[in-house]
Amino acid sequence: MDIMIILQVLVLLGAIFIGIRLGGIAIGYAGGLGVLILGLVLGMKPGNIPWDVILIIAAAIAAIAAMQEAGGLDYMVRLTEKILRANPKFINYLAPACGWLLTILAGTGNAVFSLMPVVVDVAKSQNVKPSVPLSLMVVSSQIGITASPVSAAVVYMSGVLEPLGWNYPTLIGIWISTTFVACMLTAFIVSLITPMDLSKDLIYQERLKVGLVKDAGDVLHGEDKPGAKLSVGIFLLTVLAVVLYATAISSNIKWIDPVVVPRDAAIMSFLLTAATLITWLCKVQPGKILDTSVFKSGMTACVCVFGVAWLGNTFVAGHEASIKEVAGEWVKQTPAMLAVAFFFASMLLYSQAATAKAIVPVIITALGISTANPHDSYMLVACFAAVSALFVLPTYPTLLGAVQMDDTGTTKIGKFIFNHSFFIPGVLTIAIAVALGFILASLFV
Repeated sequence: MDIMIILQVLVLLGAIFIGIRLGGIAIGYAGGLGVLILGLVLGMKPGNIPWDVILIIAAAIAAIAAMQEAGGLDYMVRLTEKILRANPKFINYLAPACGWLLTILAGTGNAVFSLMPVVVDVAKSQNVKPSVPLSLMVVSSQIGITASPVSAAVVYMSGVLEPLGWNYPTLIGIWISTTFVACMLTAFIVSLITPMDLSKDLIYQERLKVGLVKDAGDVLHGEDKPGAKLSVGIFLLTVLAVVLYATAISSNIKWIDPVVVPRDAAIMSFLLTAATLITWLCKVQPGKILDTSVFKSGMTACVCVFGVAWLGNTFVAGHEASIKEVAGEWVKQTPAMLAVAFFFASMLLYSQAATAKAIVPVIITALGISTANPHDSYMLVACFAAVSALFVLPTYPTLLGAVQMDDTGTTKIGKFIFNHSFFIPGVLTIAIAVALGFILASLFV
């Protein structure tokens, strides 16, 4: 490895480190700084900006933010709250299941923010450390992105895999089943290996003595807005329309042929149409949509994907030949190594969709996967869940939110960066999902 490559790696990691230290939208800013240094100082050609990913995220956020302003998101959260409170003994299973389902429907893991106080409250009422259900829910919300029909990651991957012989319903079926089962098996394992007795936790006892722990009780209050249920109905019908249209234009089904409106354009237009209908029929004031938490966090995500993914693509494109050679050999010898590549890339790129877009073309070329030779494409299907390792560095918004909302102090980030409450549940969930993915995907080869 010559000095130039070392400098390029240092700039890549340095920009990511600066972004993580600054936090929030600054992660995307720092990505742009890294591209600038790589280009002007180290002579690397800027990589491609993942505009399709960014635009799909923006369209989804536009629709979800309109639904939130109409009261729809609060309505969905209140329904979920009732389920959690009605079955408190099963909090370790219901919390990740609800987080996973909300993410599947909404296409964003940020929906779990509103559930966090409920999870903490219910866990305390059962003398269970809130760190267990909270960590499981956050991890489930991240991996749920790889099974959501309206997420940019699924849209991209299905678009890549369909020309290789995979039909859309099969892909969605594999990813939904493997991620859900992985979340539930992880909940079972974590519940077995983790001491859950809250009353015996020393940090909790200390915080209880000084009055930092609130009594378990109702957290969420409020009445549904007039257009809440209608907005949810419009959004869910849009999700159904996305699934049906993507199925209809699938290369193996061809209910619609020729395809005039391609998948990406269709999904973006469906989502913007949903936003229009919600704004119009639910009498939402457009100016207030910009103030919703979903819009703010979603636009932050767009900037982060813009900067960090651009930085990652710049580095990958500059060393594409070497990466193809090494990655190709590793994956040929051990297919599961693709999951490892996805895992570490997503840890740095901070986005499931951006990770898939950066790594998948390299792997396809390295393995010689094509419409004439699609056999190895099952590896991509099986390992897709591994792009969800956003939990590794404890700086992701939902991780930080969980830590802040757990007043018992059991959900924490350790001194050594990786020893935090989310690491073991996250690694377990991805490992199980990938293993199940190989079993199911191999049946369709």
